[in-house]
Amino acid sequence: MGKVALFMMVSLDGYMEGLNHDLSWHNVDDEFNEFAATQLDEASTLVFGKKTYEMMAEFWPSQYAIKSGPVVAGKMNNMPKIVFSHRLKRANWGNTQVLSAIKELSNLKKNSSKDLLVLGSNNLGVSLLQMDLLDKIRIMINPVIIGSGTALFKGLSKVKKLKLASSRSFRSGNVLLYLSPKVK
Repeated sequence: MGKVALFMMVSLDGYMEGLNHDLSWHNVDDEFNEFAATQLDEASTLVFGKKTYEMMAEFWPSQYAIKSGPVVAGKMNNMPKIVFSHRLKRANWGNTQVLSAIKELSNLKKNSSKDLLVLGSNNLGVSLLQMDLLDKIRIMINPVIIGSGTALFKGLSKVKKLKLASSRSFRSGNVLLYLSPKVK
């Protein structure tokens, strides 16, 4: 049985995106791309909320993405994908299925031998945390202060204690935290 893993980038001051969904502050380099490719290899399916899906579906098939990160772009474009949305009826990005009920993730998890990887998707991440559906949480802290934007896990209605499993430092200054929900 697979696990549901969430990966989020965050600024030092706690924002997962800047104003108007700005991600230009993301600190990525070759070492990050190697990490990203490995993370994708550990997953069978990518999972998104509607907003993140639309941003990813616009970026990864672009010539810029394919040229600047061909390995990661190839994996992103070819992997099976799920987008959770009540409003989106059809998905145009290859290998994407639209689902409306988040609880369907439990059945998908049972039938998967690898992780279901949630990328970005803060609102979906909050819902999954509140429903106790996340098994792994990976937070990459970027050494940048952006001053405003959307706070990581904005909208969480109750305290969730996490356990630090490990951490990793990158040459770029990024620090990756591997966390798991605390057992009650």
